[in-house]
Amino acid sequence: MKYRWQVASAEPLVAAQLEAALRISPLLAQCLINRGVRTPAQADAFLAPRLKDLADPFLIPHLAAAVDRLWQARDADEPVVIFGDYDVDGVSATALLLEVLRPLGWQIEPYLPHRLEEGYGLTRDAVAKCLQRFPGRLLLAVDCGSTAAETIAWLNRRGVDVIVLDHHQVSNPPPAARALVNPHLGPAGPEGFRELCSVGLAFKLAHGLIKRGREAGRPETVRFDLKPLLDLVALGTIADLVPVTGENRLLVTAGLRRLNQRVRPGIRELCDVAGLSGEIRPYEVGFVLAPRLNAAGRLEDATEALELLLAPDAERARPLAESLDARNTERQNLERGIAEEVIGAVRARFNPATDYVIVEGQLLWHVGVVGIVASRVLQEFYRPTIILGGDGHEWRGSGRSIEGFDLAAALRQCDDLLVRHGGHAMAAGLTVRPELVGPLRARLNHLARATLRPHQLQPVLRLDATVSLDARTEAALAEMERLQPFGQDNPPVQLLVAGLTHRRPPRKMGRDEQHAKFWVTQGGRAYEAVWWGGGNKPWPEDRFDLAVTPQWREYRGQRRLQLRVLDWRPAGD
Repeated sequence: MKYRWQVASAEPLVAAQLEAALRISPLLAQCLINRGVRTPAQADAFLAPRLKDLADPFLIPHLAAAVDRLWQARDADEPVVIFGDYDVDGVSATALLLEVLRPLGWQIEPYLPHRLEEGYGLTRDAVAKCLQRFPGRLLLAVDCGSTAAETIAWLNRRGVDVIVLDHHQVSNPPPAARALVNPHLGPAGPEGFRELCSVGLAFKLAHGLIKRGREAGRPETVRFDLKPLLDLVALGTIADLVPVTGENRLLVTAGLRRLNQRVRPGIRELCDVAGLSGEIRPYEVGFVLAPRLNAAGRLEDATEALELLLAPDAERARPLAESLDARNTERQNLERGIAEEVIGAVRARFNPATDYVIVEGQLLWHVGVVGIVASRVLQEFYRPTIILGGDGHEWRGSGRSIEGFDLAAALRQCDDLLVRHGGHAMAAGLTVRPELVGPLRARLNHLARATLRPHQLQPVLRLDATVSLDARTEAALAEMERLQPFGQDNPPVQLLVAGLTHRRPPRKMGRDEQHAKFWVTQGGRAYEAVWWGGGNKPWPEDRFDLAVTPQWREYRGQRRLQLRVLDWRPAGD
């Protein structure tokens, strides 16, 4: 087995309350409990997300100060520059703010740093280039800046105010920004906003600006509608892999409806170029749209992605969509080559008993794809992974982590070895001199061995419940669609189906026979099970248990249940 199976404990008393109050199945009730939803009121809000339940934006620490400073700039006709990050979260947040501030009269320009020339974050060199191009006394840092204490102090000395709108971990001491709008500075809980990424914060800032403007009787804000911007919020939130719970669930649900209307010309053309004609769900955002929007920023700068999101018509959007699609193909080829090289090198000398963190770097590895490569290496070895590349005396890299190991906190304990670093528990960026890669690897492994227990180095497969295959269960599985949209902290339903046998022989499928298809039964009706990537793996025999995700497929006008195989084990293990 690749995974440790962990079936959620049943809570019949709590489940019975939810069943009675909402008239839902025991299975849906258990799935809600597994997601932290325990009362009828919470369940009603979860199953029917409504924008009217969004909390007051001014509950976010320092957002009021940001709103006041921005209105001050508007009244003084003072130029403002947005310094955005180059990933989908940063670009969509930048686009959202431009679509709010420009129509309301701000003098505002965007600046997206060049990944290769300027690196990640609010560095002094990047900011100097930004202000040389767009001089002004107010800079709005979006999706970066929470650890840029030195750069912000340097800007303050030059009379430039800084508003930081960011969701990454904050340095200690925090930057002395005019307003540091970061959910990590506030409380956790229902109104803690910890789940918001930067585009979510941008929406809350826009809401605060409109609300303050209406309170002040500003006529331009009275009819301003923020709902058309929710497609941008859904894009950035899903792409950034933040929890689709709390405020994010409300925003993503409404944003996906907007995305599926394909009102925005850039989204419509990008879908067409990518061959995406069906419904846009979180999967399509994460694996079709987001990689293409990310492609430009990974290889150079994200200007094309921003221009696509802001494109006024198809004539302007089409060539941008085609260019991003081509860049994504180039990115895939780069990523594939580096990933194969890294995985082969690590596999040749990997010691699972001592290698708790993987740190690999090489001259000329493209820094724009090292984050994706780190994700692929992590999937292969299930270890916190950092991949570095560059072409000079400093290498830049990205890291991805596993549950139980806070990567950003670990990098803070390696501060003396690093030029700069930032991020959060599960993903981080860093810059290091090549000669210190070895000491960094040794330090991180020492920290990980002190933090992680051996069983944490095997991924957990969390299963919502054990079910049987019958007509009653099939009806309950159809009800699971009410848990959409799925995402971080609200994953697709995963179930254990025990004591299965094959109704007919399994077979391989796919162009390269890389997948497998089974027809499984518990003695009654047979169900189709598909195991993506299982074509060359050992198949279950005799009686076996499956860990599956139920999914529905349309075939000749009929909707039928299909089981997506996650893992298997001999029955009774």
